[in-house]
Amino acid sequence: MATGQYTRNSPAGAAIKPHTGPLIVAATLIGVGMGGFVDGIVLHQILQWHQMLSAKLPPDTLLNKEVNMFWDGIFHAFTWLTTAVGIGLLWRLIYRRDAALSNRIFVGGLFFGFGLFNVVEGLIDHHLLKLHNVREISESQGLWNWGFILVSLLMLAGSWLAIQKGRRDVHRQLPG
Repeated sequence: MATGQYTRNSPAGAAIKPHTGPLIVAATLIGVGMGGFVDGIVLHQILQWHQMLSAKLPPDTLLNKEVNMFWDGIFHAFTWLTTAVGIGLLWRLIYRRDAALSNRIFVGGLFFGFGLFNVVEGLIDHHLLKLHNVREISESQGLWNWGFILVSLLMLAGSWLAIQKGRRDVHRQLPG
């Protein structure tokens, strides 16, 4: 049996076919929330590369800064709620006898959610709505925006491969 992965037995001792979907969904939601927190904390607050509406309302006046800060707060409320829902789903699945538990699937799901958040946020906020750029004060805003998408797509691909390997490992453990 692979480290961190196991199947569960029914009370009669018969193996139960493990379902990986609940773990993938829970981990992906937590990853979406964590991706949002990394974006908000690192890019919005620590590096101050952008704020939620900084391409529309440059934070060059107190009023614009306050409006941006309000929408950053709404954004953080969304990421908190998404993380909380993911944790709730994770908590529920540990009591399910048919739920597969796998470190590889869980970590793959976290990074899948993180990459998914970045792709969706990048396409919608940076390209479609043009609310902000990855690095607002730059002569190469487009390069930063497309680089963000590229790195996120690579994260999605790598995490999807990890999830699929974890699913194969879980199903390989089944008797017979």
